[in-house]
Amino acid sequence: MFALVTIQLAEARKVLFNYDKNLAEEIIKTEKRVNTQELQIDRTCEDFFALYNPVAVDLRYILAVLKINNNLERNGDIAEGIAKLLVDVDKPFAEELLQSSNLVKMFDEAINIMEEAEMAFANEDTEIARNVFKLDKTLDQINAEANFQITAYIRNNLDNVEQALNVLSIIRKLERVGDHTKNIAEEIIFYVEAKVLKHSKKS
Repeated sequence: MFALVTIQLAEARKVLFNYDKNLAEEIIKTEKRVNTQELQIDRTCEDFFALYNPVAVDLRYILAVLKINNNLERNGDIAEGIAKLLVDVDKPFAEELLQSSNLVKMFDEAINIMEEAEMAFANEDTEIARNVFKLDKTLDQINAEANFQITAYIRNNLDNVEQALNVLSIIRKLERVGDHTKNIAEEIIFYVEAKVLKHSKKS
């Protein structure tokens, strides 16, 4: 599921930069697979609870998996949402807009943060998990600067307001990828170290 959601985001990036509406349609169809996997993982966790009554590290693992599963599904929804937005555009995005908005970097960092979280989970590596927090700050910074960048672009390109607003919407969606993936990193640390970082200033 980790790999599939990351691929969905990477494919959405290709749609944006290659103006590939057929690929956008594939992303939308593939979202059903993400949803199916989410339900399967939920059921497996429920069965594990019922059959084994897990405690200690096993209990933390199952609880973490349930929450990671939910956050992964939400990131899948974001990839689908971007694809749905892009399938309706009538021309490729202006290169100047993509560069000035930092959307290129935003997409790359969103994919990178997912890959880091997957590696942290697969290797039970809390150091990598903590690096996810730093990557999330990069996404937050680009998002914070987006209003200024998009406003400046619109001021000079009044004939391309719709594209600019679409880019702003995509940036907002990718910022949420960072939030969900940060949640995943917190669950990895909870599972491995038995530390709860949610709502903690130190996180």
